[in-house]
Amino acid sequence: MELRSQTKRIWEIDFLRGVLIPGMILIHLLYDVVELYAFVDWQYPAWYFHFRNNYGALFVMLSGVSVTLGSHSVRRGMTVFAGGMLCTLATVCMYYLGMANRGIIIYFGVLHCIGVCMMLWPLFRRAPVWLLAGLGIILAVVGLYLRFQIFDFPWLVVLGFAFRGFSSSDYFPLMPNLGYFLVGAALGKALYRQKRTRFPRVNEDCVLIRMMTFCGRHSLLIYLLHQPVLSLVSEGIALMRKL
Repeated sequence: MELRSQTKRIWEIDFLRGVLIPGMILIHLLYDVVELYAFVDWQYPAWYFHFRNNYGALFVMLSGVSVTLGSHSVRRGMTVFAGGMLCTLATVCMYYLGMANRGIIIYFGVLHCIGVCMMLWPLFRRAPVWLLAGLGIILAVVGLYLRFQIFDFPWLVVLGFAFRGFSSSDYFPLMPNLGYFLVGAALGKALYRQKRTRFPRVNEDCVLIRMMTFCGRHSLLIYLLHQPVLSLVSEGIALMRKL
């Protein structure tokens, strides 16, 4: 979920991001329908938990690829982080308006995480590919271990140390996600040294490609808009069910 300032955009990066967007919307739709408003009584199968809990990592990794292609990562990271804060504000309002319980509040979601990773990128920019990949794998492994631990202190939740009773509708701590980001950056450095597409013979004017790349270029806006749209539709359905 990132904007890149390039003379010639690398179409497959936008395309992949656009392909991921429907899955993201599906996850949020199911959360509203099944958990938040309980319109449908559905027990999530095991595969769906795996899908939901790891899907966002693809966005984070793709953002790592993208950050190696553009410039002004700190400024763009601040923009993405600001989008995350808008999501936090919206969920806080939902809680205080009685639309959901406290678990709806987003403390450090995917946009916060990607924004911080982008702002941290200048610290890693000059690192060789092998170091980025190795550090990324270590952070990812540590983060996956922390995912199954509970701690009694609250001040490191951003890093991945979830405390007892912690709940959030969107939680993307820096471990393992900074690890995914750095692995993506390693791939970006290795695959796009020339900052050119790897698939120059593909017809970029294909309708499907144009549609997906358009969505990929505007993924931050789509992310920010789709959630209030889903909430409004769900609220409307809830009101009609009460009539």
